[in-house]
Amino acid sequence: MAKSAYIHIPFCEHICHYCDFNKVFLEGQPVDEYLMRLGEEMKLRRQEGQLDTIFVGGGTPTSLDARQLAYLCEKINEHLPFSGGEFTFEANPGDLGEEKLKVLKDHGVNRLSFGVQSFNDDLLKSIGRTHKSEDVYTSVKAAEKVGFENISIDLIYSLPKQTEEDFKDTLTKALDLDLPHYSAYSLIVEPKTVFYNLMRKGKLSLPSQEQEAAMYDVLIQTMERYGIHQYEISNFAKEGFESLHNLVYWDNEEYVGLGAGAHGYINGVRYSNHGPLKKYMEPVSLGEVPTIQSHDVTKGEMMEEEMFLGLRKTAGVSRKRFEEKFGASVESIFPDALEEMTGKGLLEIAGDRIRLTKQGRFLGNEVFQSFLGVI
Repeated sequence: MAKSAYIHIPFCEHICHYCDFNKVFLEGQPVDEYLMRLGEEMKLRRQEGQLDTIFVGGGTPTSLDARQLAYLCEKINEHLPFSGGEFTFEANPGDLGEEKLKVLKDHGVNRLSFGVQSFNDDLLKSIGRTHKSEDVYTSVKAAEKVGFENISIDLIYSLPKQTEEDFKDTLTKALDLDLPHYSAYSLIVEPKTVFYNLMRKGKLSLPSQEQEAAMYDVLIQTMERYGIHQYEISNFAKEGFESLHNLVYWDNEEYVGLGAGAHGYINGVRYSNHGPLKKYMEPVSLGEVPTIQSHDVTKGEMMEEEMFLGLRKTAGVSRKRFEEKFGASVESIFPDALEEMTGKGLLEIAGDRIRLTKQGRFLGNEVFQSFLGVI
């Protein structure tokens, strides 16, 4: 039974140069109708039992106005029984004034995740962001004033023309905010993005792999120095402020996906919803779930997922939990991958735990790949 829900709001007031998520320009879109259909999908997919985490992402959920945010939250509270655990909204710096913040707080939202990306205004402009670093300070201060304590910010490194010194400066400014949670991802140039088109034309100047690795090293060391512990390849938190929702993904547990283009995992089936708004809303208006494709996950696939998702966590994979879940030991299912990766110094086995070494964190994709397609 799913204990978590992801809700997708596909609207943005601008499109960033690196973003490949399912999104549309806000202007002229049937936002109110979408929210109504989203509420109906919540009802259609409603399960027994309470949810422990709810995550509203996008797109830009906070591009909705205060009335629309209130409506969305009311539908969530009406159709998704919630234990009072972790209720997160993604936000853009500058999007949340006092009115919107109060709407979220009054409806039980207790965690905010701001898409900051960088504190260098020139760099922000070059990647298609419309906020400035000053907006980050204003937004965080406003959120704290309304009573939000669990605040996270996202950063991106290895951006075009970004230097190690620039990233150090961004990290220092981010950490000086003294927030409980930080995420930092290296840029991946995805198809169908502005950056991808520029790269194909040879007009995108990216840091080298060595420079990217150096930035990641700076990230790990700086977080350690500030007492923010790394609990996943790209995520860092003060003790007790780890993202409970994201841990659901990395623990390979089930969750409901709601909204256009959302993905879910329920009763051993992974599914995805229609992405285009019209194709999403049509079946829901007829009382049907808007699934475009679904896949029954085999036991072999579940075991592979357990490894490559679980190894993202600093704590790694529990050998005991794996055996209880699948009736076989990790060693009996993946002997070659374990031998090869421990031999290369990328994995270590310590008691109950199989986890990445520090070197393994830099070469995580190589490790994850070794567990795929072997069953």
